[in-house]
This record gives sequence, structure tokens and C-alpha cells, in this order.
Amino acid sequence: MNGPDWLGFPSLAGLRAYEAAARLGGFSAAGRALSVTHAAVAQQVRALEREIGESLVVREGRALRLTEKGEALAAELTRAFVAIQSATEAARAQSDRPVAITLSPSFAANWLMPRLGRFWRAHPDIQLSLQPDHRVVDLAREGFDLGIRFGRGKWPGVEARHLAPAHYVVVATPALLGGRTALTTTELAAMTWVLEPDWPEHRHWLSTQTGLDVASLKMQEFATDELALGAARQGLGLHVSSYALVEDDLRAGRLCIAFAAKGDDLGYFVVTSPGPQRPQARTFLRWLMAES
Repeated sequence: MNGPDWLGFPSLAGLRAYEAAARLGGFSAAGRALSVTHAAVAQQVRALEREIGESLVVREGRALRLTEKGEALAAELTRAFVAIQSATEAARAQSDRPVAITLSPSFAANWLMPRLGRFWRAHPDIQLSLQPDHRVVDLAREGFDLGIRFGRGKWPGVEARHLAPAHYVVVATPALLGGRTALTTTELAAMTWVLEPDWPEHRHWLSTQTGLDVASLKMQEFATDELALGAARQGLGLHVSSYALVEDDLRAGRLCIAFAAKGDDLGYFVVTSPGPQRPQARTFLRWLMAES
């Protein structure tokens, strides 16, 4: 779509003044509508006539008569300004839509959901639309106000704020550990594991941080990480998880850390598109950061 030639574009103030004067029938009425003096309207209309090189109005006493070209221009200006107003009102109405958030299913279920009650008690008028998804989506193209991503905080085209540490740990129930506070590599290799099949980062971390031959482990696979974590909570095996997702379980004693690596810089980050945020999105973002 070709855009307007702004270098040759007439003054918008003059166009607005002329449209109001033509539609309302005089400079005084236009001045009242635009909250300026009638003299200012007359001056802007005369300047517009000089810019385009055509007479648009003829004074007949206190009334205005539009020239033929003036009538045609006034009609088009009214249609254009009404269309602009409709578009801006539609954009303004969209500001009331729910705050749209893309995030991983595990983070939604295990970190965000236990905390959301506090947000809604503080902000009952703000609606949220959570869209759990393992994909890294384009926020602007898919209409998201913000996202929560796992990684090291380096993604092109977005601004990232660190939300929570996400270094991996191996967890199990106290009963499964049988009183042990940590497991050796030999003990890790001998036990059953419960993992999601479609999460290669877990297996890579296990291999590099523990030295285990992941392919030889006794493993029960579950369709999602939420189900695998649920199985771990039932004592069915060891599970690899981001610390942030099992923090409540560790605090409550439902799970214990069987193995933890040092120096892990992975984390969960809030990402937003560059530019201004809607007020509701800013409020939710401030709350998120306060919860970190």
C-alpha cells in the first residue's frame, strides 16, 4: 500500500479547520467546535487555499458559500476524518481486551497459577488470557501483550526482564529418597525417571551435568511435563525440573532435591515488544516482577 506524500501534504490544522467550517457553515461555528477563535479558523482556511492554489469558500455576508472544488474537498475530508475517528475509537476499545500472555504450560501450572489469586484480589477489574504453548511466538504478530520464556534472556526483537531463576534440579519425594539428602551418580543411574519425551533440554542437562548415559536410564515418559511432575509427586521416579517450578513443593516438603548443578544461568524472563504497553499490561507486568 502506498502511503501519503507527507512532504507535499497540506497542513492538517488547515484541513481540520476547513472541514469544520464547511460542515458547520461558518468560521464562528467551526471555532466553537475546535475551541479556537473564528479568526484563527479563517486564517487557517486562507492558508490552506494558498497551499493548494484554489479558492474553497466565498463569504456572503456572515455566511459561507463553498466553491465547487470546495464542496468536493469538504465531502472527502468529512469522510476521511470520520474514518480516522472510527479507527482510533476501535483501537481505543481494544485496550479493554484481556491481557494476553504466552508462556509454557509448566510455568503456567506450577509457578503462575498458585500466585494468580493474589493478583486478582489486588486487581479484580483486569482480565487475563493465558495461552500455554511450548513455542516461542512472535508477540506482535500473534497479538500478545507479553510472554514468559525459558532461557538466558537473549531473543531478538523483544525486551527481556529476568523473572525467576530456572536452574535445573533433580527432585523426588522424601519417601523415594529414603532419608538421603543427595544421590550419587551410581544411585541416579539405578533409579526410575519420569520425564516428558519432547524436552531435549532435560536430557542434555542430565548428560552434561551428571555424566549419566541418558539412553540407558530406566525411564517412564509422560505426554506433558505437568504429568511427569505429577508422577514425581506421587513417588513414581526422579524428575528433572526448573527450580522455580518446584519451589512450592520443596518448601512444603512434598519433594526434595536429589541433585543440583552449580553455575547454571538459565532463567524465566518476561518479554515484551518494544514500545508502550497498555495500562492493564503494565499493571500485570509490575505485579509479576514484584512476585519474582
